[in-house]
Amino acid sequence: MDKQTAKHIRMTQEPVGKLISRLAVPCIISMMITAIYNTADTFFVGQLNSNSATGAVGVAFSLMSIIQATGFFYGHGSGNFISRALGSQHYEGASEMAATGFCFSFLTGTLIAALGLLFLEPLALLLGSTETILPYAKSYVGIILIGAPWMASSLTLNNQLRLQGSAIYGMVGITTGGILNMILDPILIFGFELGVAGAALATIISQFISFCILLVMCSRGSNLAIHLKRARLTPTNFREISRGGLPSLGRNGLGAIASIVLNQCAGPFGDAAIAAMSVVNRAMLTATSAVTGFGQGFQPVCGFNYGAKLYHRVMEGFWFCVKVAATVLTAFSVLGFLFAPQVVAVFRNDPEVIKIGTLALRLRCITFPLMCWYIPSSMMLQTIGRTVPATFLAVSRQGIFLIPALLILTPLLDLLGVQAAQPAADIVTFLCAVPVTVKVLWEMKAMSQATSST
Repeated sequence: MDKQTAKHIRMTQEPVGKLISRLAVPCIISMMITAIYNTADTFFVGQLNSNSATGAVGVAFSLMSIIQATGFFYGHGSGNFISRALGSQHYEGASEMAATGFCFSFLTGTLIAALGLLFLEPLALLLGSTETILPYAKSYVGIILIGAPWMASSLTLNNQLRLQGSAIYGMVGITTGGILNMILDPILIFGFELGVAGAALATIISQFISFCILLVMCSRGSNLAIHLKRARLTPTNFREISRGGLPSLGRNGLGAIASIVLNQCAGPFGDAAIAAMSVVNRAMLTATSAVTGFGQGFQPVCGFNYGAKLYHRVMEGFWFCVKVAATVLTAFSVLGFLFAPQVVAVFRNDPEVIKIGTLALRLRCITFPLMCWYIPSSMMLQTIGRTVPATFLAVSRQGIFLIPALLILTPLLDLLGVQAAQPAADIVTFLCAVPVTVKVLWEMKAMSQATSST
């Protein structure tokens, strides 16, 4: 029995809960490490005792979201196709898509770097820089842009590995880069006295190491190695990638736009407001990453079994994820609400930042458990190729509802509007996600019954 056949049997026959839990462990570790080193820059730059420097990292978060959107678009788009192709034992098509997704990602990252460096100052202003934040933002953003090609490609490779059911290989690359980033941050920021530029340099160096390791991991075990000669940069393949990748592009792309709007809305209330909202976003990212990682363990199970027409296993996996996510998110919310001042102070021990951030974090914690439905729903719909409902859910929380909430609530409630916008968006997103997902679950149940009766 070859390795691909053995993997197919394991993915379609092993008990769903046990399988998801096992595949989720490396995904959770990868997501937690990624979240930690995403917050590492905020933490170490916060020690510079400058709200402007901390605000610059928050401003640059929008750019990072754009680069990540590129990696997730090609990674999820090609990876979801690969997962379904492996489930139906179409190995040649899966191998071609792996190379195609990688090449598209690297070329798009290169284009982002070139355009960003060419228009650096206008970009920094567009991202939400104030006059005092601008010098720090230009320094940070300029270096981050240099690493855009391999930062985007690393995410593509990691998601391809994960959706093949080989998340542990991706974990090695992501974890190594994350640990290296946390080691380099204090060395470059304080040891070499590079300040904000040192934080950015630490990020792109560590991401490059991750990129190299992930390329090597793709050729190990039963994974699909990246053979550039198999890449087919055709409109047909791009459309296929778009089917599975548009939800991720929408989620991360509109997330970047929402971050820009957030910075613009918070700007009139001072650098402390921008810094506080940056801290809250990073803190919530860390909490969300654990549940997102668990959901990522579900995706290859979902893709393989949907491709094999074992729809009852897809539904069983979905409900298992909802239950686990509800438990974990509720626990995070209680702890976050109770210790909000301490959480904010870890990143920026400034009285004004703590005051603004504490209320924002507590408001977020009230609606945070609602994501127990949104995250598994979005991942399931994306993996099975339901592009329209998956894209709608993906862009709802960070785009369709958050951006209008910011623009409506800020003039009405001033700073409180900025702090309350995300919780308001969470509530509306949940109310929309329930009927959308229930409809698909009913359809899948009918397909399962039809399959079992034939």
